Amino acid sequence: MLAWDILIRWSPGGLLPRPWEVVQGLTELAQKGLLFKYIVASLFRVTWGYVAAAVLAIPFGLMLGWHRRGELALNPLIQILRPISPLAWIPISILWFGVGDVAALFLIFMASFLPLTVTAMNAVKNILPTHLNAGRNFGLSPAQIVLKVIYPSVMPQLIAGLRITLGIAWLVVVAAEMIAVNSGLGFLIIDARNAGNRYDLVVAGMVMIGLIGLVLDLGMRRLEKLKSLRWGYASE
Repeated sequence: MLAWDILIRWSPGGLLPRPWEVVQGLTELAQKGLLFKYIVASLFRVTWGYVAAAVLAIPFGLMLGWHRRGELALNPLIQILRPISPLAWIPISILWFGVGDVAALFLIFMASFLPLTVTAMNAVKNILPTHLNAGRNFGLSPAQIVLKVIYPSVMPQLIAGLRITLGIAWLVVVAAEMIAVNSGLGFLIIDARNAGNRYDLVVAGMVMIGLIGLVLDLGMRRLEKLKSLRWGYASE
């Protein structure tokens, strides 16, 4: 904070705000009720887009990893689509859904679906055949093998993939809000820039994005500490 303040004092032009000015900007947003509104809007979009992707991508990826022919048939298409930046879908999302929440949800879904699918596919391959054979020898049905053998085996790797993908989803929602919607922290940044060069509010929005991203990551890391998943991580 001290280095930030000193650098701003020495920089020419005085466009960038000092730390106290950013605090005042956050206070102004809070007093107007905009800060809470924008945070809730961004979290709403991330939650639904991310959860929808996880609900569909994880079973889909497990199925492809389990059935070799399905992976051979669809994996080339997945690998072609996966490197495409989610932001490249912005024009198509606006064309299909217009400007609004649905377009942002679509972008978050696209950013999360393919990485989670690939994570689930790779997780299945790491299951030890001994565990599967033991389940069959104990008379487990295919559904029981999925619930009692496959899912417990892949969960540590899935949690790591979910954590990384959540960070990607949070990045994408900010970019989407700068273009496709009129609320949220991304919209706050671009609106403050256009409405009289309010760089104190621009940096305030950036600070909130970073803080919320940190909280989301800490929440996902808490899942790694569950006793049922600790076996999948190295002891500290």
